[in-house]
Amino acid sequence: VQLQASGGGLVQAGDSLRLSCTASERTFGNYAVGWFRQAPGKEREFVATIGRSSDTTYTDSVKGRFTISRDNAKNTVYLQMNSLKPEDTAVYYCAAGAVYSRMAGLYAYWGHGTQVTVSS
Repeated sequence: VQLQASGGGLVQAGDSLRLSCTASERTFGNYAVGWFRQAPGKEREFVATIGRSSDTTYTDSVKGRFTISRDNAKNTVYLQMNSLKPEDTAVYYCAAGAVYSRMAGLYAYWGHGTQVTVSS
């Protein structure tokens, strides 16, 4: 499965962005899809994940601000990010796997990242 993440950019604090993760396979709906991020000098961290049945889990720092969703007909998972903060600045990666989890190691397929920069 090849994944393509897009939608990043440079925004101001309080603005919104929508990231997209598009897969090369029509069976994308059979996978759990997670978003992770990595800020400069920091380890990669879990952001959100969506299961095959569209159940969702978020890290505490983005709850109420970010929404993950999927459109299986378009082989795409979205991450709507509202009320962005400077601490959200990172490279965002999407990943797909068989297991619905916060753990990056359980995701078999990864896309290239998309940069999100939030200025104060």
